[in-house]
This record gives sequence, C-alpha cells and structure tokens, in this order.
Amino acid sequence: MTGAVVERIFQHKGRHIAARCWHDASLPPLLALHGWQDNAATFDRLAPLLSGYHIVAMDFAGHGFSDWRAEGMRYHTLDHVDDVLAVVNQLGWERFALMGHSMGAGIGSLFAGAMPERISRFVMIDGLGPYAGSAAEAPGILRDALLEWQAYEPREDRVFASREMAVTARQRGFTPLSAQAAGILCSRSLKEVEGGFAWTMDRRIRHHSSLRLTEPQVLAFLGAIAAPVQVIRAEQGFPADPVVFDARLAALHQLELQIVPGGHHLHLDESPAEVAAVINRFLSRAD
Repeated sequence: MTGAVVERIFQHKGRHIAARCWHDASLPPLLALHGWQDNAATFDRLAPLLSGYHIVAMDFAGHGFSDWRAEGMRYHTLDHVDDVLAVVNQLGWERFALMGHSMGAGIGSLFAGAMPERISRFVMIDGLGPYAGSAAEAPGILRDALLEWQAYEPREDRVFASREMAVTARQRGFTPLSAQAAGILCSRSLKEVEGGFAWTMDRRIRHHSSLRLTEPQVLAFLGAIAAPVQVIRAEQGFPADPVVFDARLAALHQLELQIVPGGHHLHLDESPAEVAAVINRFLSRAD
C-alpha cells in the first residue's frame, strides 16, 4: 500500500475535484498544491521520495482531471482556496502539512494565513505568496480583465495530431521543461479527441485577474501564518524583486530558506532528490 498511487475524487458545490495520492493513509498527512497550468502529476518524481507522509495532490479547478468551473464563471484565486478547504475537510484532516509550488505556494499561503490552526508545517517551492498589484494599478487591471472577458467565446481548443506533439508544445510553454517533465505533466493534461489530443485544461484559467491583492495584504497573510515555513528557491527560477522578496521573507515568523539548483520546476525536472532531502529534513524536525 505504501508504494501505491491512488486516484481520488472529491465533491464540492456540484464539481469533481480530482487528486493523486501517495503512501499509506495512516501516515502523517501532507496536502500538495501545483502551479499554474500544471496539475497533480507535477509531484510524480518528488512524492515517492517523501515516503514518511500520506500525500494528497489535488488538481485545481480547470486543471488536470478536475472539473472546469461553470460556463460564464471566471477563475479567481480565492475560489481555489475554498476548494482546498473542501478537500481537507472531506479528508477529515484537522491539522496537516502543506506543500505548494509556484501558484500553489501562493494559494497555500492564503489558506495558511486565513486558517493558521490547520497547518503544522508549510513548504513553498519557487514561490512566496500570490502575485500582487498596487492600488494604483487596480483600475487598469480591471479594465483589461473586463475587455478580455467580453471578447471571450467558448470554442474547442487546439488539437494535436499526436501525444508527442503536445509534449513538445508543453516543453516550450511558460517555463521551459525537459521532455521527461513535460511528458509527466501531459499524462494528466491531455484527453483523446477526434483527430488527436487536446488539453484538459480550461482556457479561462489563462485570463487576467480582475483584481489582485495589494502587497500589504499579501504581507498580512504571510504574517498570519503560525506554522514553520520552508521556502525553497530555485537557482534558475523566476526572478523576483529583491526588496519585495526580502519583505515577504521578513513577514514570516518561522522561516527556513534553501536555495537548490534547477529551474522553476526543479522538483519535477532537474532536482527532485535534492528538493526531497531538504523537505524531509524540514518536516521531520521537532517544533
């Protein structure tokens, strides 16, 4: 049972939320949250190396095998936080460790700040809170989102003649990936359709946010996290404004920062063993 990978489906507000699970359910619980345009398979190389924990990695709405949001609805970051709460409540987890990559680290930080009593330890992989916008930028951000939403029309997404063509396209996505890493993500992000393969991902997740938290709000969420936090930063990861990054680090009360070789998907691509070693040390440490 410990080495088995199990698929689960959770129900929330009439939607299915899919999840991929590793290791025995009697082990300490760990919820894993993936990045934007990724899915639960992003942890396929890391999770087997965290064998001391029962890991549940959920697909966010519109990603992987989870249902899309209803027609006519946008994707809001705060709604993903609501889905996280629904999943852990259905699991019966009152207190658990949390791990998030990129967008998942941002969503995780909102959950951990809003419900600090539920989180025992928190790992952020190449991410440190959600994207923020200044108050002065808010009117322009809303304008762009309104115009984009008005122009949106549902349509069939691109069809690839072969799975290999889709994997190559994913390699050249928002962040470069090896063929192995792209293939792993595509195992959960492709569906067979007439003429070939199409993404399972909802195109609406690519739309601009209509409203972003301000930086002071992000700092407030980070400051409300009570659990020890480990931030794993990739040496070749996303660039960050050093002033903003340092302020976010300073907002965390119990912080461990580790820099690990690799790019943005280092846990899936270049350095899963190194990332796992860092996480195992952090999670096993006594409070």
